[in-house]
Amino acid sequence: MANACTHLDQIKITHTKIHVCEDCVKIGDTWVHLRLCLECGHVGCCDSSKNKHATKHYHKTQHPLMRSIEPGEAWMWCYVDNVSPGELPD
Repeated sequence: MANACTHLDQIKITHTKIHVCEDCVKIGDTWVHLRLCLECGHVGCCDSSKNKHATKHYHKTQHPLMRSIEPGEAWMWCYVDNVSPGELPD
């Protein structure tokens, strides 16, 4: 039986006008790719970035779902179920 995300009902925010990692900006650092928390709208850097602010946001808030906000990408990730539940339409 395949793992499935059980948190899709918690999606509140699917898009943002923010295109910087706000946590990296605060400390004067850089990032690789950006991720959007689908519960509160926090924008953080990916796990390929040295600060991993998107994952740190999950550990701090327990908000389970994020999506890539890189151009041309719409995939989501559920931290709790450790699965990609698909893509969000643009």
